[in-house]
Amino acid sequence: MTTFDPQAFAAIAEAIRSRRSIRRFLPTPVAKEVVTELLELASRAPSGTNVQPWRVHALAGEERKALSAAILAEFNAGRQGQREFDYYPKEWTEPWLSRRRAVGLGLYSLLGIAKGDKARMQEQTGRNYLFFDAPVGLILTMDRQLGRGMFLDYGIFIGHIILAARARGLDTCVQNAFADYGDIVRKHLGIPENELVVSGIALGQADNTAPENQLSTDREPVEAFTSFRGF
Repeated sequence: MTTFDPQAFAAIAEAIRSRRSIRRFLPTPVAKEVVTELLELASRAPSGTNVQPWRVHALAGEERKALSAAILAEFNAGRQGQREFDYYPKEWTEPWLSRRRAVGLGLYSLLGIAKGDKARMQEQTGRNYLFFDAPVGLILTMDRQLGRGMFLDYGIFIGHIILAARARGLDTCVQNAFADYGDIVRKHLGIPENELVVSGIALGQADNTAPENQLSTDREPVEAFTSFRGF
């Protein structure tokens, strides 16, 4: 029987509460050994019948820059990528629409991007493909033959990565934007066609002087999304 360890719980709670989506990183390198440690911890995530559907392509240095350049060339030329699975709804309704707008307005306000300034909005969106200057970029893929239900397992794996990183004093940003250019990612990294690009993750140390990293998003209270019965 596992006993309650207040210190261990406090450390996990702090990693969860201090996690933010970072949109500008310092150039401070992250050692391969540290990335390996984080991925080893994340690999303990549960998955249906222990299938472990995840595959990770960890990029740093010139390899990371080269992928970013390849995608940005397409993005800046106005060639819209094609996501191979639905991530957002085809039509936004409440309450999700208001939550989405609040994040966008909050970010643009911090960056001084005025409503309708399409050039600066485009520039900020393009920074996704630079991994927001993070020294390490992770590209996550999954074999197409696996069921879409395994996106659930993948989400748990990603959650383990970002919380392990926070506990290690590092920061992250999960970037589904890379799924828009899966064909370029596969071609550039030599990934076979049967691998679906699920997401990217920027990994490094946050630039705490950057205004965009001051964004704090609200969360609904537990009572708003939970029905308690039988307690």
